[in-house]
Amino acid sequence: MKKLLLVLSLGALAVPASPQALTQVERERAMSELHATRKLFLDSVAGLSEAQWNFKPAPEVWSVAECAEHIALSEDRLYELVTERLMKTAAEPGKKEEVKGKDDLILEKTIDRSQKFQAPEMLRPTHQWPSRDDLIAHFKESRDRTIAYVESTQDNLREHFVPHPAFKLLDGYQWILLISAHSHRHTLQIEEVKANPNFPK
Repeated sequence: MKKLLLVLSLGALAVPASPQALTQVERERAMSELHATRKLFLDSVAGLSEAQWNFKPAPEVWSVAECAEHIALSEDRLYELVTERLMKTAAEPGKKEEVKGKDDLILEKTIDRSQKFQAPEMLRPTHQWPSRDDLIAHFKESRDRTIAYVESTQDNLREHFVPHPAFKLLDGYQWILLISAHSHRHTLQIEEVKANPNFPK
């Protein structure tokens, strides 16, 4: 009997460990960022009149409405990228070193508005939501889904990778941080529109 227990114990030790999901610290950091930038965005668009919502500082500059639509569109596309594309790639733990240190970089550099980028066609606003309330309700639903995913997922986000145009290779967790940082970036753009001297009173 003792020999059998010893064999079973050794056998259990020989079983490879399952891939590690996010640590509690990682989950809490991502959820904190997602909650904070959710509030920043919703506060930035609260109480605006139709004139304020649609005001464009210049023909080529997005209005608050267009910035908000870009945020909502991007939330969906980035979430899909993580859950439907990135997590279907093969795990590549050997690439972890390549993305080391990029968590903080994403949060710091994404919100740097001194560098401007052209949004890809699929993320450009086309006024697809019938009203401001519909757009904001959609964003809330999408962000809550992202937060719920981070809170409970057992996906091994740290071992799956997809490249980003500016940051190059990122792991799944870093793409989640990017969802938050991206909405923060364009919330700052909304505040720039509201600070324009011609913004309707």
